[in-house]
Amino acid sequence: MKVLFFGLISLFVIFLPDSTFAQRSAAEFFEEGNTRAGTGDFNGALQAYSTVISMSPEHAPSFFNRGLAKANLKDFRGAIQDYNRAIELNPKEPLYYQSRGVSKSLQDDFSSAIEDYSKALELNAEDPKIYYNRGVSYAKLKKHRSALTDLDKALSLNPDELAALYARGNCKQDLQEYAGSLADFTRVIELSPKRTGAYAGRGLAKIELGDFQGAVADFTRAIELSPNESEFYEKRGFAKNKLEDFQGAVIDFDKTIQLNAENYQAFYGRGYAKGKLNDTRGAIADLSTSIELKNTYLGDPKKIAYAGKINRETLDALRDQVQHNIKIDNLSADRAEAYFVRGVSKAKVGEVKGAIQDLTTAVELNPTYSTAFFSRAMVRSASGDQMGAVMDFSSSIKLRSDYPEAYYLRGILKNSLGEVNDGCLDLSRAGELGYQQAYKVIGSYCN
Repeated sequence: MKVLFFGLISLFVIFLPDSTFAQRSAAEFFEEGNTRAGTGDFNGALQAYSTVISMSPEHAPSFFNRGLAKANLKDFRGAIQDYNRAIELNPKEPLYYQSRGVSKSLQDDFSSAIEDYSKALELNAEDPKIYYNRGVSYAKLKKHRSALTDLDKALSLNPDELAALYARGNCKQDLQEYAGSLADFTRVIELSPKRTGAYAGRGLAKIELGDFQGAVADFTRAIELSPNESEFYEKRGFAKNKLEDFQGAVIDFDKTIQLNAENYQAFYGRGYAKGKLNDTRGAIADLSTSIELKNTYLGDPKKIAYAGKINRETLDALRDQVQHNIKIDNLSADRAEAYFVRGVSKAKVGEVKGAIQDLTTAVELNPTYSTAFFSRAMVRSASGDQMGAVMDFSSSIKLRSDYPEAYYLRGILKNSLGEVNDGCLDLSRAGELGYQQAYKVIGSYCN
């Protein structure tokens, strides 16, 4: 569910012509630009403002309005240039900073946009739209607490602003505050009963809160409003599986797949439902499709394309710098610890296949053996199986959430595989946990 920034078409402000105009015709061109912008003729408006600028090159409102015209023509870079000039000429106008922030946001330059919104708020601390836009930018950067603070402020100034309520509902879901998310989406629905995304958002919150019957009702309403949205059927099918309405779930997953044949979640859900309905062969077929469809973790690991900023050679060098100290543990009756240490030893002398076999035995004997998953990931990565390594690092992290080296190495691997954003977030987490080397890699490969 997409959160939009406030549009700027309505922000064309008719600044009255002043004494800076050299002649009356300039004022007429300015008025023409405003008229054309008001009717949606942004090309015409742009030309009119350009004429004003040629006559009065220090008239800030003309640069600003021309920037708005360019923004509405999706020329955000050009708009930013005009906003820059308007700000040079009049650095005390908050609307200029806000509008430049929006254009930066629409180019995914959220950090710089936040700086502009913050400057706008220094000049006008009571504009809820600025808080909203800065909150959305924080959310885009996954700084959800900061986002929530801004959205709360926006709503304190304008309690029934739909966009801010909707954005805050999504933000609370990201923070796993599902009850609060449900309340926000409910208010959106009260104010705008045909807002499809609000029913879907509330349905997701209800699933997380265990209200599967309520989730079915919300997704049913979302489907009534938007019958070709495959995700709504898939989520309703999931809720029906939870309610043990397996026939109904199959129908929903059938519709999901009809609309989107690559939705592997739907094949998974349908396979589960078919299994419950004793259609074992159908279940196996669907579950196989779920495993195989668009699964980047399948295939020949030797043929992986290193699509990110970190190539294979750099990856190997960074991975091999990690010092993994093995500590002796008490030997259990199943000897998992012995398999683990033998596996690490085999890896050191280049017996990769034997090392993986021993480490696999160790985790089979002890499925909570985080260190063994970590070591197997190291061996798999060194042998070129980066997908398998990512999975093992993930298992290690799931078992031990404060494992900085696992976040660090998973981040490097994801970056090398083209998942740059996720990889950089892992590196950030490693840094938070005290692994300082992560910040060197972030500086080189995440900016």
